Amino acid sequence: MAAGEQCLLSTEIVNRGVESSGPDAGSLTFSVRVRRRLPDFLASVNLKYVKLGYHYLISHALYVAAVPLLVAAALSAEVGREEAWRKIWDSAVATYDLATLLSFLGVVVLTVCAYFMSKPKPIYLLDFACFKPSDDFKVTKEQFINMARSSGKFEESTLEFKKRVLESSGIGDETYVPKSIGSAENTATMKEGRAEASTVMFGALDELFQKTKIRPKDVGVLVVNCSVFNPTPSLSAMIINHYKLRGNILSFNLGGMGCSAGIIALDLARDMLQANPNNYALVVSTEMVSFNWYSGKDRSMLIPNCFFRMGCSALLLSNRRRDYGRAKYRLEHIVRTHKAADDRSFRAIYQEEDDEGKKGLKISKDLVRVGGEALKTNITTLGPLVLPVSEQLIFFATLVWGHLFGSSSRRPYIPDYKLAFDHFCVYAPSKVVLDELQANMGLRDSDMEPSRATLHRFGNTSSSSIWYELAYLEAKGKVGGGDRLWQIVFGSGFKCNSAVWRAVRRVRVPTANPWLDCVHTYPRTI
Repeated sequence: MAAGEQCLLSTEIVNRGVESSGPDAGSLTFSVRVRRRLPDFLASVNLKYVKLGYHYLISHALYVAAVPLLVAAALSAEVGREEAWRKIWDSAVATYDLATLLSFLGVVVLTVCAYFMSKPKPIYLLDFACFKPSDDFKVTKEQFINMARSSGKFEESTLEFKKRVLESSGIGDETYVPKSIGSAENTATMKEGRAEASTVMFGALDELFQKTKIRPKDVGVLVVNCSVFNPTPSLSAMIINHYKLRGNILSFNLGGMGCSAGIIALDLARDMLQANPNNYALVVSTEMVSFNWYSGKDRSMLIPNCFFRMGCSALLLSNRRRDYGRAKYRLEHIVRTHKAADDRSFRAIYQEEDDEGKKGLKISKDLVRVGGEALKTNITTLGPLVLPVSEQLIFFATLVWGHLFGSSSRRPYIPDYKLAFDHFCVYAPSKVVLDELQANMGLRDSDMEPSRATLHRFGNTSSSSIWYELAYLEAKGKVGGGDRLWQIVFGSGFKCNSAVWRAVRRVRVPTANPWLDCVHTYPRTI
């Protein structure tokens, strides 16, 4: 027999029981049965293409169903358009009187008008800016450790721990920190906080106003978020005072809401624009590194020192339909998940004093697990809004099958979000977190490229990180017209928030962008 045919045969041992008579009486006997087995379809068929064909068929089901109607219309074209309309009209008049027809048409018109009037106003992102500090604030990892050493606040064992964290963090040698962290004095003062806030916020806003050519007095809504630094007067008041914004502006200052507060601020600005037509809204997201600098020995509280860096983003939103022609993106969805009702989630990132009374952020060992639970809830809520019907059917069928026949230990089906989005801006707190997210969500290296590049070049800039990632995509010229973009962030509470944008048109490489002098060096092996 040829070797190629042997692989198509299967053997089966059949137990015949105990022989009752003959020379083998009382012995256990069996026989070997040889069968020709079915071909291994899983090995012979590339399931990737089968799945793509399935998604294409389901996504275009409406067009497939319309084919018979088009054929019927083509065959009846010989009757003539005028004769066909006359027959329809005569049939309608014969069945209903003119008053009934007019009433029906009136109801249809009113229904259509009510539908369009009840739809939320579109929210456009005209442009955004990310602050890039001057080279005076740039430090390498070695310089960062030397600054901490020169402050005289840390023991050598503590500095060695910070050095090990930095080496595996995914952060590069061109991030920015305030000079005050190398000072022997207390950096968590109102003076230092206001100085850093003025630098990053006004730097981002100056660039934004220059890009959009919008006068500051035209802004009707202002939302500022900063988690740990909340002075009086507020940061929003600092901006109003600096730019002399109008007296009836609707201003909000969000504090203590962690790294996910940028999308919370965006959500609030959207609600304000829905309630106030013909308006502009500013959203400013930042964090103060110097004010949150921890100088103690608790290692779980030293970790934020290693990751957080200077940064700020500023967005200009509009609800004016006439701004469609100049807008970059249209906001499609915001999904927010809050897990603070669970005690583990509530204390996953917790600001408190250590045993020596020194204030800092404490990172729980349960952070990755808590974050995974929040992510699962968030993407489960987001899925029906963005996933194609084909992927939702697979997810639902897998869920039902697992519930009826599967075991609790079986890994749940993760929907393929690459079918819903063209670009991903995943908040980048650390390399370890990005690795976990990529593995669990089945994302490609190219999908994670903006996040890894941002972490390497700018570090963890808290709530503004996702905007540095979008700036990276724009600097690479990757955002095309109609592209859908997913921003997802995590933060204390514990919270997980998502925002979905649609590019109005192809975004050209901007003239002002924090990546322009280095984007050609990415992606790199990080």
